Amino acid sequence: MKGIEEEAEASLVGLTIRTSSPASSSSKKGKDLLQTNNNNASDSSPSIKNSPFNSPSLVSPPSSAFVSALQSPYISPRATTPITTHKPSPPLSYKGSQSEDVPSSSYTPPSDQYEFSDEQPSDRKLKLSACTPDPAPPRISFSFPVPRVSLAKVSVSSPATNTKLRSSDVFIGFHGQNPNLVRFCKWLKSELELQGIACFVADRAKYSDTQSHEIADRVICSVTYGIVVVSCSSLLNYLSLEEVRFFAQKKNLIPIFYGTGPSEIMGLLNCNAIDKECKEAIDGLIKSHEFKLEANETNWRSCVGKTATILRAKLGRKSVVDKDIVEGIDELPFPRNRSFLGREKEIIEMEMALFGNGEYLESTTPSTRGEASGQSEGLADEESDVVSTRNGKFISLELGKCSEPRSEAWSDPNGGKNSLKRLLKTKKYRNNSNCKSSTNVVCVNGVPGIGKTELALEFAYRYSQRYKMVLWVGGEARYFRQNLLNLSFSLGLDVSADAEKDRGRLRSFDEQEFEAFKRIKRELFRDMPYLLIIDNLEIEKDWWEGKDLNDLIPRNTGGTHVLITTRLPKVMTFDTVQLSVLPSSDAMVLLRGRRKKDYPVEEVEVLKLFDEKLGRLSYGLWVVGSLLSELAIPPSALFEAVNKIQIEERSASPFLNVIDEQYCKSNPFVAKVLAFSLAVLEQAEGNRNLLSLKMLLVGAWFAPFPIPVNLLAAAAKNMPTGGNRFSKWNKCLSHTFAWCGGCGLGRRSEEDAAFLLVRLGLARITNRQPGCWIQFHPITQTFARRRDYILAPKATVQGVRKIDNPLLNLDHLWASAFLVFGFKSEPPLVQLQAMDMVLYIKRTALPLAITAFTTFSRCNSALELLKVCTNVLEEVEKSFVSQIQDWRQGSLCWKKKTNKKVDEYVWQDVTLLKALLLETRAKLLLRGGHFDSGEELCRTCISIRTVMLGHNHDLTLAAQETLAKLVRMRSKI
Repeated sequence: MKGIEEEAEASLVGLTIRTSSPASSSSKKGKDLLQTNNNNASDSSPSIKNSPFNSPSLVSPPSSAFVSALQSPYISPRATTPITTHKPSPPLSYKGSQSEDVPSSSYTPPSDQYEFSDEQPSDRKLKLSACTPDPAPPRISFSFPVPRVSLAKVSVSSPATNTKLRSSDVFIGFHGQNPNLVRFCKWLKSELELQGIACFVADRAKYSDTQSHEIADRVICSVTYGIVVVSCSSLLNYLSLEEVRFFAQKKNLIPIFYGTGPSEIMGLLNCNAIDKECKEAIDGLIKSHEFKLEANETNWRSCVGKTATILRAKLGRKSVVDKDIVEGIDELPFPRNRSFLGREKEIIEMEMALFGNGEYLESTTPSTRGEASGQSEGLADEESDVVSTRNGKFISLELGKCSEPRSEAWSDPNGGKNSLKRLLKTKKYRNNSNCKSSTNVVCVNGVPGIGKTELALEFAYRYSQRYKMVLWVGGEARYFRQNLLNLSFSLGLDVSADAEKDRGRLRSFDEQEFEAFKRIKRELFRDMPYLLIIDNLEIEKDWWEGKDLNDLIPRNTGGTHVLITTRLPKVMTFDTVQLSVLPSSDAMVLLRGRRKKDYPVEEVEVLKLFDEKLGRLSYGLWVVGSLLSELAIPPSALFEAVNKIQIEERSASPFLNVIDEQYCKSNPFVAKVLAFSLAVLEQAEGNRNLLSLKMLLVGAWFAPFPIPVNLLAAAAKNMPTGGNRFSKWNKCLSHTFAWCGGCGLGRRSEEDAAFLLVRLGLARITNRQPGCWIQFHPITQTFARRRDYILAPKATVQGVRKIDNPLLNLDHLWASAFLVFGFKSEPPLVQLQAMDMVLYIKRTALPLAITAFTTFSRCNSALELLKVCTNVLEEVEKSFVSQIQDWRQGSLCWKKKTNKKVDEYVWQDVTLLKALLLETRAKLLLRGGHFDSGEELCRTCISIRTVMLGHNHDLTLAAQETLAKLVRMRSKI
């Protein structure tokens, strides 16, 4: 080593960098570092030569706009003089791809392929000769107090050395193999970059070559602030200690305690086993803990947000204004169910599937200083203590415990094998066979009414802090595509269709729709963690175009977790959590209702009969419990009343699928309970307008999503009040209703009528704003559709026309379109008169198609809807022409009974509306490059308007301009 010093001194041209005082340098090996410099040759050399002591690189990114430690007068410029060395240092052991281990100059080195590696540097230390201290006063440099030595040669043509490094504002350092720790650090990086703060995140212990370390060192020296995520394994890794000490010296350290706390860290100061460097790191952590950033499983989101706020303020960055998000969109659709009980086993199973078992094996890095020898420590076959190599002994460093280690924990490293295996534990000791890898997609399946949605909701509330945002999507087949596009509101994305040319050409409709979904997938499935809940997935393929579910949910979802609830026994190859019925004890709690009333033994036996008849399904148990709570009747009286109800055989509704019909037939007692609930609504409201009952019947034909109460009431008022549908039950139920005479179920206002449905367990309150919104359970909707599929659907269609905010009610608009026009093999269910059809198309269908096309790029669906509307108007037009011909050929007596003028006005409105639809279709076809079809439609529109309005009318001239544009675009193409 003396020869190395003499050779280095002979070639010394630049500055001498000191890291310690003269008094302490003589007692510490490797504390002083000599660097060589050649200012004349620095610009001409294309590569960076390695220092024999492997200090952090001496080159700061040329484009860096921040104050870098490398710009200090104490730091030498680029070293280009090669230094001959005698003994190369082996690289760190590494399992992953060598090509991906070198940090890129433009982005953070990926860790996906090697973040689960078990190999770590061994405890071999390299001996360095102490340099002669310089009499000049000590100066703090960028070098770490414990320099690393690597004599590996770097290729001149290495892209990592030739490429200009991207300037970074913040370095994020961490150490550990816990996937949740890696997930947290990636989230932190993504959030900071979203705020315009360039970041570099790295676990440098995983770097396998000197080149990677040098690039990371240059970033560390150039950043403005350094974040060190301190986990249980950080203090056992000398690289993490270096980061803490370096940033603490520069006074720009921001520590984040992950899974531990400052009290546990401070407890180590009382241990005699730790050395000076570790004490300095701990002292730096405590002094820099001014912002109190402590991350645990219950506050990830808050911690990341607080960190971003602190750095944004320190760097002087303006707050990033979120993109326009539609008002009223909430993270979760329903409030948390305070009555939720049971299902702990299933929740733990879901947590383990998505996050792993929470107890990960961490390979210790025994040496806290010096370079690794290439040997790695494995994992013990048996449970063992956490150890670290200090002064020739293995010393227990279990956080929070500073007592003297047990005798068996001490051993002479020279007396044992080099493959001594140790295990770092965070919660409990586990062996390797108990570690379970996590997945990103979990399906919860079960029969209808068993509580899948409630389980998903509870899981979302419990673990929401582990995600950037929770996104709730309805999985019903007809609305699934639109619901995925609705995520653009929450994500702040623009998925609108192209208004002009893109990349010099017009894109087809399929390309535009694909691009819209691609934008959502690109934002959703990256390092930013989201929880996507798809509730009640009906089919695996897209209902509109038959696309596979894999086209919507990629195999690699990044940091996003997907939770699917479905009745299907299996969805693709995703992991499944099978939901079974509730235990008897939990079922009895639900049957007692919200008041938790204690019943005598005889009544408890009746509750057990309810439990048996309902199949212990959560939905039926909750409805019965709600009836017992609100009606204040004993279970025996309720059971007797429900049994007396006779369910008549009715023809199947044409708007119910086979699964719903089968469910109604296989659960007759649930049908009786719901029929009794409807009878309660009618009896409670007496001879008034039966608003609650009507709201239930019309609400069955809305989409299975939250409905504003004012819209529901408007639709209910359009439904005529028929006779007493339950009059035949009045005698047998009169005794039962006598119990609830003073229960106060009758209400007058719209909100009170809606709350009555909620109190009876037929609907639930939602988080939508503004106003009051409720949502019906799918089983409630299924049963109500069987009760009335003639008057209620028509009232629903008429009520939908009064929707104020279409963007918040797109699903309900599509539901009304299905009722009026039918789609695919389904016939239309609602038959509208000519004038009503004109009003519906003008106020509902046409705006819906334009919004779907322009805002969500649903090009094919919008054009199909407009085509169906045109065909319907043509049929209405033909009927009017036939009616006028019959009038002209009829008798004089028939003519007196017919209002000819009204027919002519309606006919004129139908024809002009048809022309408007043709023009709209032509304009939309223009955006997709369908010039021939658009030209044909536009010419038909011009012909109609010329006859009806004249050549010089504004609408006729507008259609002519559209035609001219079509012809001009076709000639260019």
